[in-house]
Amino acid sequence: MKVSALDLPEIKLIEPRVFSDDRGFFLETFEQQRYQQLLETDLCFVQDNFSRSHRHVLRGMHFQRTRPQGKLVRVVHGAVFDVAVDVRPESATLGQWAGAVLSAENRAQLWIPPGFAHGFVVLSELADFEYKCTDYYCPQDEACLHWADADVGIAWPVSTPQLSDKDRAGLSLQALLASSQYPTK
Repeated sequence: MKVSALDLPEIKLIEPRVFSDDRGFFLETFEQQRYQQLLETDLCFVQDNFSRSHRHVLRGMHFQRTRPQGKLVRVVHGAVFDVAVDVRPESATLGQWAGAVLSAENRAQLWIPPGFAHGFVVLSELADFEYKCTDYYCPQDEACLHWADADVGIAWPVSTPQLSDKDRAGLSLQALLASSQYPTK
């Protein structure tokens, strides 16, 4: 398995070892001790999620304010451009982002530690997206960074994505930081 840092060193691209033959292929998508060692974390995953989205659907940029979730994400069908933004108030890289294409073909995973907003846009006709979380979903703690915040400047490969009302109403990083409800751990 190959693990490499993206533009933000905490965000890790994981390229699993794939065993292929004329019958198909096999890969290990998670083994707790190995992943904890490779990612240099003692975090455990408590929840698995799955979403299916159509071409140009953008989901994000989501995070939880006081109960931040680490996420291990992958695509099992199709392709997405996956993005993480540092939203930790005291971080030297606050507001910076890193992204990678994840697909069923490249079988790559992305590790996004707690304290980062997360989102993706679908590049294929359809994408099935799976992710593990280090904390439980807590709707009252959720926040949404606006996907097109000019101060963050994510280079999305789609200019007019399909958005949910919640994602369309996301706030700028400056508005989030000014919010009295903002502090993260």
